[in-house]
Amino acid sequence: MANELKFRTATPADAPQLQQLVESAFRATDTRADWTDNLGLSSNFRIQVDDILAIITKPDNVMLMATTQHDILVGTIGTSKRDAEHARLFLLAVDHTQQCGGLGRRILAYAESYGQRTWGVTCFGLNALSNRQKLIAWYARQGYEETGETTPFHREKYEGLALPSDLCFIEFEKQFA
Repeated sequence: MANELKFRTATPADAPQLQQLVESAFRATDTRADWTDNLGLSSNFRIQVDDILAIITKPDNVMLMATTQHDILVGTIGTSKRDAEHARLFLLAVDHTQQCGGLGRRILAYAESYGQRTWGVTCFGLNALSNRQKLIAWYARQGYEETGETTPFHREKYEGLALPSDLCFIEFEKQFA
């Protein structure tokens, strides 16, 4: 794992590299029980370069890139300012060869710091699939609390998979003073 991380805001030229990282990270097989899904969602996950480009070019949105001291991309996270107090975090992805070493935690902390410094926000929201119990517990260890709200899962993207009827996204928030 890279001890020294450098962070920067992605530019449109970075979209293809970010698309590859996000897709490979989300599709990586993880042998830890209950960490990734057992529904076949990860193997069917797709994101297009245009989707990443839309995030990068939208006002009050950024994709933050984490690189090694040799400029090798090892992680990313999307952040969007929702209003004067709130930001949303999404697409946290770590290179599958670098997972399990604390990079995700460092990238998440950097995104929180970025939102506070850049936008002055004091509350961050994110979500996790309801069947990802280990990920939900990981977000709780990072200080995120369930809001009690859920967001529907877009089943149309995964036709042909037998998905539980109650599959949804659990919403989380973390407040800063």
